[in-house]
Amino acid sequence: MRTSIARYPISLVLAASLVAGCAGPTSVTAGAARTPAPELARFNELLADLADQLKPALVQVRVRREAQREDGKEPQEPRRSSGSGFIVDPNGLVVTNAHVVEGVTSVQVRLHDGRRFTAPVIGRDNRVDLALLRIEGVSGLPTLSFGDSNRLRVGEFVMALGHPFGLEHTVSFGIVSRKGAPLTVAAPGFDFIQTDAAINPGNSGGPLVNMAGEVVGVNTMAARNGSIGFAIPANLVQKLVPQLVEKGKVEWGWLGVSITEIGDDDLGRLGLPEPRGVLIRSVMPGEPADQGGVKPNDVILALDGTRLDGPRDLQRIVASTPVGRKVRVTLWRGGKQEEVEVTIGRYREPEDRER
Repeated sequence: MRTSIARYPISLVLAASLVAGCAGPTSVTAGAARTPAPELARFNELLADLADQLKPALVQVRVRREAQREDGKEPQEPRRSSGSGFIVDPNGLVVTNAHVVEGVTSVQVRLHDGRRFTAPVIGRDNRVDLALLRIEGVSGLPTLSFGDSNRLRVGEFVMALGHPFGLEHTVSFGIVSRKGAPLTVAAPGFDFIQTDAAINPGNSGGPLVNMAGEVVGVNTMAARNGSIGFAIPANLVQKLVPQLVEKGKVEWGWLGVSITEIGDDDLGRLGLPEPRGVLIRSVMPGEPADQGGVKPNDVILALDGTRLDGPRDLQRIVASTPVGRKVRVTLWRGGKQEEVEVTIGRYREPEDRER
């Protein structure tokens, strides 16, 4: 799944350029030919070269959805839209977003060289907004490799690639603005990558890459004004891809509880020495937590010895735990610490739980 891309010291070049650019005033003569400072010219060249190396693995995802037929009216034309994706396996495995291919009747992938292929959806997960497509009958395609998103730091340069508004092979440049919860809390406790690199409609499913040319995220959503974008972290994507290839879905762990943070007002009521852990507001009857003996107003302090500081810690650990595994749950109940054993269940979409 990995291909090597030359690593450029772009950040060092830019730093040198900024120093050189601030060295002192310069005179400007009207009509005189201008050339950028050598450091800036080098930075521009390296950035453009990097974009050129990444583009061949970028694809446009074109989809068609049947229009909903209203009673007594003629059927409408199918609705067409597009998104982005990128190739991670030379035999045609493509990463994109789940919402790009949701409810579609057909998916077509357009490669950088103009070739078009039908690409069925082989796996999809709505919680993280990730999907996999498979281009049949191809080999030797250019690919992008994943980097370590855990090492990504706020302030690092990144590029977002995609096909916004149907415009082909677009590159935007920015920095990592933040690592944390996305705008919509869909992902179970995982930190998404926030960036100011422009992510617009049609960019969804494209790669967010670092200056080494490694994919550190998958573009997934943006604020309404387009000023804030989010990407699924690459390390999470790499964990989910094998499940999507094998099973076509992701089996998330599940407890079946409603949870909240521990507030200062809860300390005296619960007899807690410090505001940490996760307060259980309610327990769903018959679900794993209920079967394991967890009760409302319990405070979960740790899972299998791993300390929990807040709800996102519990969500992330439970979601990542294999279905069917027994875990030790350390509780604070009635002013003292207790321990129960719970078997992790399988997460089901809300509509499936109601059936």
